[in-house]
Amino acid sequence: MSDASDSSSGLHSRKPKVVSKNSTSPQEPTAPAFTRKLRKAAVGTGCDIRLRVCVTGQPTPALSWYHNEQPLPPSEAQDAGGLWIRDCRTTHAGLYTCVASNALGEARCSAVLAVMDLGEGKHQLKQTHLTKC
Repeated sequence: MSDASDSSSGLHSRKPKVVSKNSTSPQEPTAPAFTRKLRKAAVGTGCDIRLRVCVTGQPTPALSWYHNEQPLPPSEAQDAGGLWIRDCRTTHAGLYTCVASNALGEARCSAVLAVMDLGEGKHQLKQTHLTKC
């Protein structure tokens, strides 16, 4: 578990994990590219889940997150490369998209999060279709 300060939505963004080679010469600028893309996932209500990504690029790409094509507000970052969703509710189900951008371009990937309602003995799965990057 992480020491993330919870926002009212339960969503927390992360700084990108940037893979770079150690060298004494300046790195050549490169457009963002995902080395780990989002993967579809399922979780029960009340549980926590981390949607993970890894991205390369120079200068370091900035990450933006979207839920069902709506931008998620930035929140306190904990560790590189992911989005924490705390205390999942069925409203958290849907399509998540991560966009990595820098001065040379952008890359994006998307995946579906399904949330199973575990409350009151009902097992109802809410999900949408997966979109590939």
